Amino acid sequence: MTAYIDQGVERANALGNRGPLVYEAGKLDTSFLDAFREHGFYVFEGVIDSSEIAELRSDVQDFLDGAPTDKASAVDALGRPALGRDWAIEPYLWSKPLADPWGGTELLGGRHQTKMSEPQADAGAPTQVPFLLSGVMQGMPSALRLYGHPALLSVAAAINGDDFVPFNDAIFVKQPGLGGSVSWHQDGVTHWDNPDWDSGIHGFNFQVQLYRSTPANGLWVVPGTCHDGKIDIRAKVEANGGSERLPDAVPLYCEAGDVTIVNRQMLHGSFANTSADTRISVTFGFHRRSSVLGAPAGLSLKAGERSYAGDVVYDEERIFDRSSVIQIAVDARSQTHEAEDRFEYRPFVGLEDDFRYDDENHKRVIENYNLNDLAI
Repeated sequence: MTAYIDQGVERANALGNRGPLVYEAGKLDTSFLDAFREHGFYVFEGVIDSSEIAELRSDVQDFLDGAPTDKASAVDALGRPALGRDWAIEPYLWSKPLADPWGGTELLGGRHQTKMSEPQADAGAPTQVPFLLSGVMQGMPSALRLYGHPALLSVAAAINGDDFVPFNDAIFVKQPGLGGSVSWHQDGVTHWDNPDWDSGIHGFNFQVQLYRSTPANGLWVVPGTCHDGKIDIRAKVEANGGSERLPDAVPLYCEAGDVTIVNRQMLHGSFANTSADTRISVTFGFHRRSSVLGAPAGLSLKAGERSYAGDVVYDEERIFDRSSVIQIAVDARSQTHEAEDRFEYRPFVGLEDDFRYDDENHKRVIENYNLNDLAI
C-alpha cells in the first residue's frame, strides 16, 4: 500500500490541477475551469481560514457528542436526549469499524458494484461508529454559514450557471483506526441514457477539509472518468486482478482549510482509515437547473435510510423550496462576515427580505430541509 500511495501522489502532482481559489471584490478568477473540466476535479488551497475551521470542528464535535450511544438508543453518552431523534431524517449513518457499508449492495441505487477490503479493527473497538452525518445545516450553525460562502457559490455559478440548484450535503467522518471505506463508484444515477448527456450533467461536490486529508484516509479519484459515461466498475476491478488499487487513481491529499471539487460522474472511492489521522469532510453539491427540473428523483433519504427512489419528479416548487436554503445561508453568513462580499443568488433576487436568517425562517426553511434534497 505504501508503494501504491507514493505512485498515486506522483501521478496527482503531474496533473497541475491545484492552487488557490482567487476571489476578489466579488470577482472570481475562473482559470481553474479548464483543468477541472479536463480532469474532473480540482484542489483549491487555503480557502477557509483557521478561525472558521475551528468553528466547524467545534460544531462537528458537538454533533458527534450528541449521537445516540447506539442506533437504537434515545440518549447520548452523557445521558442527554440524542440529537436528531425528532428530525424527519435520522442524522447519523452508522458503520462497523473499517467496514465498507455500501460496497457490493443494492443501496444507493447499486452504484457501489464491488466491495473494498475490510481490515480487522483493534480489540476493544466499538461495534458501530458514526460514518456519515446528514441534516448538517439544521444541526450546525457554522455549516449553514459555510454554505453561503461567496467564493464557493461563485464557483457553482461559473460551472452550473447563475440559476444553479443544490444537491444535498453531509459530513464524512473517518476516525483513525475506525473509519470505513467507500467502494469505487460514480455518483450519478438519473441521466446516463439522456440523449443530452455530457460530462457535467450530474453536477459536482465540494468537500471542505477540516483536518489534513492524506492518501491513507482521503478520497481517491480516477482522472478524466467523468467523460467516460457509466463505467462497468466490476469489470474494471476484475481486469486489475481483482485488486481495488486501481492503477490510474490519484489521492486528493490536502490540508485543513483546502476545498476539493469533484465531478459527480468521476470514478472515486476511499480506503478504510487504518491510519492515525482523522478525516472530516463537509460535503455539499450543486447541479444545473436543467438537469433537475422535470427529472425523476435519484438517491433519496427516507426515515434515515439512503435508497433509490424514482417515484418523484422534481418540479418548480421542490426546486424553489430546497434552493431557499442557499439564500438563508447567504444571509446567515453576511450577519457574521460583514466585511466579506455577499453572494447574489440570482433565483432569489428581489426576495432577500423574505429569506433573512432568523428564528422564524430557521423553523420554516431549515428544519428538515433535507426532505427536499435534489438527488439525480
